[in-house]
Amino acid sequence: MRHLLQSLNPPPHLLNPPSPPPTFHSHSHSPHSPPPPPPPQKLIFRRELAITTISLPLLLPSPSHAQPNTGEDVTTDNCGNQTSIQKAFMDISIDNQPIGRILIGLYKDTAPLGVSRFISLLTGAAGISYRRKEFIRIMPNYIQHGGVRSYGVDAELARKKGGNVDKAEGGLVAEWEAAEELCKGTRNTAGTVGIIVRDPLKPGPKMKLVARQGRLEIDEEEVGKEPNGTEFVIAVKDAPELDASTLVVGKVLLGMEVVESVALVKTVQENTSSPYFRVAKLIGDKRAVVAERGFNRPYSKILITNCGLLE
Repeated sequence: MRHLLQSLNPPPHLLNPPSPPPTFHSHSHSPHSPPPPPPPQKLIFRRELAITTISLPLLLPSPSHAQPNTGEDVTTDNCGNQTSIQKAFMDISIDNQPIGRILIGLYKDTAPLGVSRFISLLTGAAGISYRRKEFIRIMPNYIQHGGVRSYGVDAELARKKGGNVDKAEGGLVAEWEAAEELCKGTRNTAGTVGIIVRDPLKPGPKMKLVARQGRLEIDEEEVGKEPNGTEFVIAVKDAPELDASTLVVGKVLLGMEVVESVALVKTVQENTSSPYFRVAKLIGDKRAVVAERGFNRPYSKILITNCGLLE
């Protein structure tokens, strides 16, 4: 009888086989997963989940985190967003063949001293001008005009007498320093026109002993000369290498194709990699200095045939 009852009523585990709860399967990673963790472990998991949920807002970007980028954009704007309120022109020729006119907008508000110097040389107000003066260097990113060599005699006299050189040079270096402080990005972008006001590669003064009234004194001897503030460059492309020496005074409004035509003129090939040149430069051979001045000079004669202001 007992066997008959057992056959009619099988054990509970045969009728209702245990199966893991659905929630457990959602977290299992293999067929040999252990049984569900005890309650304390679940509490730890929930606590970690709560901490992670609370921490999520801290990882999301906020306006305060984005603020530094906005500041950088403002600095970049200070480099490029300038208004030209006066216009100048230059007529250019290559080997006596006119190639066109360059129209330049001048930044009189942001670089008043530099623009004043530039205008005086365009118009000839100081008795000398850029007319019939040459472009002397063509680089991959810019073209350079040779300026006026006789300009800046007052600055040279002031330097020899220990006077205020900055005043004699028109305060161009101080204006360059202000622009350097205002704009940390590239100032000499494609199309900009700038005056060369300093030489960042100029070596420092040399010390030498001098006998004066029976005593030895140390004197400083200047090596080389600073630019006289008349040479200028026009950037064909962005030229960050000019930022250390050039005060931007304007930008080309029309005639960029003329600038590009000048940039295509063949030049004397640079030969600084030659071992002979390196040795000559190292020992101070003056022939190396003369040769270096000729590097990147155009074979053709590129002149400003006429220049001035447009009313």
